[in-house]
Amino acid sequence: MQSQKLKIKIHVQHMKEKLFEKPTPLHFAFCILILIVTFPVSIAAQQNIAGHASASITPMLLKQTIGYLASDSMKGRATPSAELDEAGEYIARQFKSFGLQPLNGTWFQDLQFCYFDLGENNFISVVKDLETKNYLIKDDFVPYDISGSGPAESEVVFAGYGITAPEYAYDDYRNLDVKGKIVAVLRQEPGQTDSVLKFFKGPELTLYAGLNEKQKTAKEHGAAALMVISGPLNYNTLKPKGFSWPSLSKILPKDALPMGFCGRPKENIPMVQVGESIIRELFGSVDSLKHIQQKIDKTMQPLSFLIPGKIFALNVGITGKPVGGRNVIAYLEGSDPRLKDEAVIIGAHYDHIGYQKEHQPGSDYIYNGADDNASGTSGVLAIAKAFASMAETPERSVIFIAFAGEEKGLLGSATYVRNPRWPLDKTVAMLNLDMISRNNPDSLQIIGAEQNPGLLKIVRKQNKSIGFNLVEKNPEWLNGGSDHASFFRKGVPAIFFFTGLHADYHEVTDNPDRVNADKAARVARLAFMTAWAVANQCKHYKIIRTAEEEDE
Repeated sequence: MQSQKLKIKIHVQHMKEKLFEKPTPLHFAFCILILIVTFPVSIAAQQNIAGHASASITPMLLKQTIGYLASDSMKGRATPSAELDEAGEYIARQFKSFGLQPLNGTWFQDLQFCYFDLGENNFISVVKDLETKNYLIKDDFVPYDISGSGPAESEVVFAGYGITAPEYAYDDYRNLDVKGKIVAVLRQEPGQTDSVLKFFKGPELTLYAGLNEKQKTAKEHGAAALMVISGPLNYNTLKPKGFSWPSLSKILPKDALPMGFCGRPKENIPMVQVGESIIRELFGSVDSLKHIQQKIDKTMQPLSFLIPGKIFALNVGITGKPVGGRNVIAYLEGSDPRLKDEAVIIGAHYDHIGYQKEHQPGSDYIYNGADDNASGTSGVLAIAKAFASMAETPERSVIFIAFAGEEKGLLGSATYVRNPRWPLDKTVAMLNLDMISRNNPDSLQIIGAEQNPGLLKIVRKQNKSIGFNLVEKNPEWLNGGSDHASFFRKGVPAIFFFTGLHADYHEVTDNPDRVNADKAARVARLAFMTAWAVANQCKHYKIIRTAEEEDE
């Protein structure tokens, strides 16, 4: 059989090289032709793959890895921590021992997230009739956590609610030149208090009410900075809040800092919330602004204008400190001259939530994270070993990623999709393993099944030899909950192998002695066989999104 298979493979490879000399519409037909030519050996090959999975991905192998990663010495693998770094080094050593390669010359990718704090140079001033008036941070204005860092100086343009919404035929920026200008906008959106007209969605806010959207819209129109005002129709107090910065508070802990991509202060425009004193400076009185807001809400027509005769200067100073933590990435190059430029990613997060800083002597205070997610990490390592030990190399390339920072908000996968080591448009699928070792021995949830019918078809086929009862309807986990979501949002077909929540979730009782290593091994085998099928097809997989998912 091996000799016959080799002859067929050589013949098929020759056909590929001839066909792909120039890309043609015959690619799909060629995929069908490959299936016909290789059908005599496909059943035997499938049996060989299942046998290899069973022999190489064993409960003992996963149990050993879980036992190490979820041991007390790892102290819960928090992001960041010395123990997480130690776990990352261990994973990299494992990848190297399998014969895999680092991607782009390194095993590691630093997380690109920072904690942000206020710097020292934060001010707003206004010049009118050659006189300068300075405003005080906290009393008169407060920067937002999503603010950019830097200066702006200009007259101020009032742009209503700061909304450009074509689907509602509403645009506060219509016929308004704000390039290089400081723009002042109201919070939320027009018609919010009108229970009859419900021009946008009435009391139910749309995405246009969000601060991120207002900042994005202002930047797209060329604004240099953004002042945000609480509309007097909607708010009883006009005191600026912005973000609750610890440095402006006597009660907040000093480490209660916002977090985001380290490049955010440079990418975003400065953005502050201003209070009553600046409102009076801009509009003459609070009542004047209230009248303007009432007119906008009543007519549902923008009322934007330049405020002449006053030059405002502002500066927002934001400092950033890296969160820490690293993704661990390994690579197996595909064997096909063309298909090796495409890749399937198999990933799991290896961090957890650390340990209790204050605890009673003798008590269990370490969140070991055996199921969450030493189990998924052990699965990825076992799958990587199985791929590396196959007699044949898959046609597409395969990338293995252990993500850090998942427990802090998908930081590792968000870092990767923002700065991918492999082009996302050449990434045909992402398979995510998170919490794969608990609950009913024969039950397995496939998150993203309905949205990824092509991948689901493969999972179902491979599962025939594994025997799980597949749960395929879990839409609430698709856009969050684990690292697959970062890829799905970027348009990469992604599914999530998951055995469900349990009473030990994020408790100190999530220990190695409670995992079902046999079940974890079966999940890993299914993921391996699915990945192997994807890596040896020339198919691409469509994503089917619901209207709600499109909105998100």
